[in-house]
Amino acid sequence: MSDAAPPSSTAAVIPAAGRGVRLGPGAPKALRTLGGIPMLIHAVRAMSASRAVSLVVVVAPPDGVDGVRALLDEYPAPERTEVLVVPGGETRQDSVRHGLAALPDTVTTVLVHDAARPLVPVDTVDAVIEAVRDGAPAVVPAVPLADTVKEVEPRGDGAPEPVLGTPERARLRAVQTPQGFDRDTLVRAHHEVTGEVTDDASMVEQLGVQVVAVPGHEEAFKVTRPLDLVLAEAVLARRRVNDGF
Repeated sequence: MSDAAPPSSTAAVIPAAGRGVRLGPGAPKALRTLGGIPMLIHAVRAMSASRAVSLVVVVAPPDGVDGVRALLDEYPAPERTEVLVVPGGETRQDSVRHGLAALPDTVTTVLVHDAARPLVPVDTVDAVIEAVRDGAPAVVPAVPLADTVKEVEPRGDGAPEPVLGTPERARLRAVQTPQGFDRDTLVRAHHEVTGEVTDDASMVEQLGVQVVAVPGHEEAFKVTRPLDLVLAEAVLARRRVNDGF
């Protein structure tokens, strides 16, 4: 009998239980089509394109688990990648926790990826994984900002908003996904940090743990508004012409 530790592996959790109201009425955002294929399928394919990812956990709307499973059966992932579907929770954090709970003990590196970022290139996925495996407890892909950013005093009534300051743009980054984590660090963050946050890396920051950024990619943008969907269709069309994607 061997005392060797079981091999470690990498899994991706895709929370896809949201409704995506900014895209307008219709199917949940993750199930909107891009190039005739649901965005969720593109996101699963983006994760499974990395040979390092052995498992993808899709966190579906609680009332839509069977439908998502049927969809994934229709568009199967590569044989080397297992795909599980679990029901989500009330919030994004709840859904990620449900995904984490479904991971086998052998998973030591976890990616958390937005289903609404369907076109992230595999090189970005691999760069995040490599940084975690090299010892970073939390990694985010990020891109420099093209626009000057102003801090304002918010006004909820549409009135002009006073400008409070102009942050130094060179020090700012727009953060993307997949975000990568040492599993124990991410589980601890979800156990100890309460309150609404915009991403999992923010939770790790609240633990006092260092988060590092690696270069993201312009095609890993989030499809949130109708105009984003038009841009995503254009990117996908170009890929199909240039790469046979």
